[in-house]
Amino acid sequence: MELEIHRPDGVRLQKVLAAAGVGSRRKCEDLIEAGRVKVDGEVVDQLGVRVAPDEVVIEVDGERISVDESLVTVVLNKPFGVVSTMSDPQGRPALDQYVTAYDERLFHVGRLDAETTGLLLLTNDGELANRLAHPTHGVSKIYVAKVRGRVAKSLCTQLKAGVDLEDGPVRAVNCTILDVGADSSLVQVELHEGRNRIVRRMLDRVGHPVLELVRTQFGPIRLGTMAPGQLRELTPGEVGRLMDIAGM
Repeated sequence: MELEIHRPDGVRLQKVLAAAGVGSRRKCEDLIEAGRVKVDGEVVDQLGVRVAPDEVVIEVDGERISVDESLVTVVLNKPFGVVSTMSDPQGRPALDQYVTAYDERLFHVGRLDAETTGLLLLTNDGELANRLAHPTHGVSKIYVAKVRGRVAKSLCTQLKAGVDLEDGPVRAVNCTILDVGADSSLVQVELHEGRNRIVRRMLDRVGHPVLELVRTQFGPIRLGTMAPGQLRELTPGEVGRLMDIAGM
């Protein structure tokens, strides 16, 4: 083998892909032979290649794949009233009730306040969690807020220009007015930061207190049609995209 990534003492590439959940061993072999798999940026179309899974970056159709079987990352549609801790000394509903099927010790990536519903990531990958939560990476988060009052068309311009809060200014990356009613309106806001109750404080500051708030997207991961309390495990490709935005 002339490929630099080939390790005679490694694991066959098709086995690594199959273990990561890409597909059956036969399907993974077909992907390799079709030239749809890259290892460290190099196309691999030979079935005999062995790799060290924890030392290389593997892509299928240009999408990075997470291959560490010991790491688990899931997305939860956090219901209203659940606190973003694994247990709560005050006896409030917490996250532990949703991960009883996992032997791994999962912990949450960032937080949603008890009154906010929607997308919350949980993982046992400490490095991924720390990087995604760190403000330097500026991971995009999208929220849909039901706010009090009839919002003006100028609201989004105001939010994107920036709003001064007691702990510093905040600026929306994007903003869309979804619906306007006599007593309440729906606004979608995208932010790159995650200060405590930031969306609520931002909208309250401009005169439209939040009545209901849901996070619909975290980086490339979307909530979709998941029901409150529903949990699903991310695909290897979804975890790979998170690793990319986390700079791993």
